[in-house]
Amino acid sequence: MNWRKLYTAIFVVSILALFAVQYQYLKIGLNLAKVQFNKNIGIVSQNIKQDLASENQLSFLVGRALIKDDTYFKLSLDSVKNASNHFLKDFITYRLSLNGIDTDFSYRLFTRDSTFYLKSSNNFNSKTKLVLYPIQLEGYLPKLVDRNIILELQFKDLNTYFLSQLNGLTIPSLLCLVVIIVVFIWVLKSVYWQRKVITTTNAFINNLTHELKTPVFSIGLATKILEKDINPEKKQFLTIIRQQTDRLNQLIDKVLELGKLEFQKSLFHLETINFKENLIKICTDFEALSKLQGVEFTYNILGDAYVIKAESNHLENAISNILDNAKKYSESPVIHLKTLIIKKQLSIIISDNGIGINKKEKNLIFKKYYRVSNGNLYKVKGYGLGLSYVKEVIKKHKGNIIIDSIVGKGTTVTIFIPLAHDNQ
Repeated sequence: MNWRKLYTAIFVVSILALFAVQYQYLKIGLNLAKVQFNKNIGIVSQNIKQDLASENQLSFLVGRALIKDDTYFKLSLDSVKNASNHFLKDFITYRLSLNGIDTDFSYRLFTRDSTFYLKSSNNFNSKTKLVLYPIQLEGYLPKLVDRNIILELQFKDLNTYFLSQLNGLTIPSLLCLVVIIVVFIWVLKSVYWQRKVITTTNAFINNLTHELKTPVFSIGLATKILEKDINPEKKQFLTIIRQQTDRLNQLIDKVLELGKLEFQKSLFHLETINFKENLIKICTDFEALSKLQGVEFTYNILGDAYVIKAESNHLENAISNILDNAKKYSESPVIHLKTLIIKKQLSIIISDNGIGINKKEKNLIFKKYYRVSNGNLYKVKGYGLGLSYVKEVIKKHKGNIIIDSIVGKGTTVTIFIPLAHDNQ
């Protein structure tokens, strides 16, 4: 499973877990809202029973409508019923609002044998599922009709009402989840697009460098043939051509090696070796070259053996690259290499007296194509691939690289490579 599928799977599981938590939270919130609603309805019921227990303007009007008595009014019986319905509904609405209940309701006022009956004008459809809260009245009205009277409050779709009470918390939570999903998808698409661009670019560079191999080889072969019969006066030009051809060939190899390390991990095989012999060979070869170029180079390789798991060719190239940089970035190079065993790690320490690197650029020099901008670097040619290659090689060896540098005084590069287990 590639990294994109793994991250997507983790994200999907996380989102589902968040939705599950949110669902449980809503269930708890709904249950709490129901408990609070029932508590408030209980308070409303007690208040309504108390208010209608005695004879007052409202209870008198409702009583006349129940027993169908219009003798005290100049209105018709239907008008008395309508008035009692209106005022009773307003009274119930007022009591509900005092206790924080603001939702649609209807009511019925009736005796168990339905002899006396009164209902609100906004009754719900008979198919509507209702939640009923009966209130058995006491006092004036039951005595008036000589029956037990029940005031039944009817509510519909209370879950919607309860959810509306939780909107202040649920809506921000849902919005956050939506934002997280959108951002993740956007990031995933961006990373995938960038990865695709990088892969395409590297494929193009690799194909191009392979194509360049042929003309470079042909130029090198031609210079060898011309060298036999060349005029001594023109030999220096032939030497320049061969030097530049070798330099171009090295650059092509470096680009190809870096591409292989980044995108073809299976080509990197670690083997348990005694790397001390390899280090001695690197140092003796560099020492011989240094004498020809007027570079002061010394080395101190201690210990009997450095048993590590390594891909020797790449690791040798990485160390040689650092030595070359130490030589290139110094006016009168003085370079020293030494080795130590520190905390079960092979430490390869390379120091020089070069121009140094400032703190800002120390964090950038390992990036591909980046080159240090300070100092007089016109004589130093390159494409910013060397240290990127070195960093990748050390990473493949499960090691680390540290740079200590002072501008104008020099640089110390320390490479740490873990020792093999059988050597610890």
